[in-house]
Amino acid sequence: MRVSLLALALLLGCGNATPAAEATDAASEIGTDVAADVAEAAVDAWVDKAATCVGTFGTALGSVGFARFDGTVVAVVPPAHPTCPYPNKTHVAVQIRVGEVIYRMVVNVQSDRSGIDPRIKLATLEAELPAPAWSNGIHEDAPLDYVTTLGLHAPAFAPKTMAEASAAVDAFLPLGAKVSVYASAGGKPESAHLVHRNATGQDGAIVVVGDATARFLLFSFDGQTF
Repeated sequence: MRVSLLALALLLGCGNATPAAEATDAASEIGTDVAADVAEAAVDAWVDKAATCVGTFGTALGSVGFARFDGTVVAVVPPAHPTCPYPNKTHVAVQIRVGEVIYRMVVNVQSDRSGIDPRIKLATLEAELPAPAWSNGIHEDAPLDYVTTLGLHAPAFAPKTMAEASAAVDAFLPLGAKVSVYASAGGKPESAHLVHRNATGQDGAIVVVGDATARFLLFSFDGQTF
């Protein structure tokens, strides 16, 4: 029986247990006959994407506003990480190199809005990257709208716990990958945020950019209709 690395990553979540222990628990859900194989594969394949986190960032984002940030993945830092800088209890911090500096793309994996389901909702999509073409840097002329640009509506999104959403972001982003992150900056010179459904033409997203196509990871909240 073969178990994909993505499926394994989603089963592992983002807890504090070791990869081998988490894999054994995950394997018990798949079937005890493959427990040992899954645990061994997890130890061999597991990559701590927070191990490469840095503590020195660029300082140019204080007044940028909504933009597309094109760069490469440096680290993926889960919520409340004990050693990486600027820990956040409900967000994953995706560190990307843009030009010669590194910035933090701060991604909700749990809602803190009162009166709604705290689970974030996720959707994935393969499509062409909207113009302009990927180019390492900050692009303020790159709108994105889930409905008008990508043809996606709220029913396409599925709710995930913080552990599930954190694992999904981690599994989606290979270290060193070319990415475009649609986000809003302002206030903090080293960080951008609002990587989720927002206003018309200003929706947030994480996009892994390949040679032939692009893979979008999209986020919305309970109660949003579009």
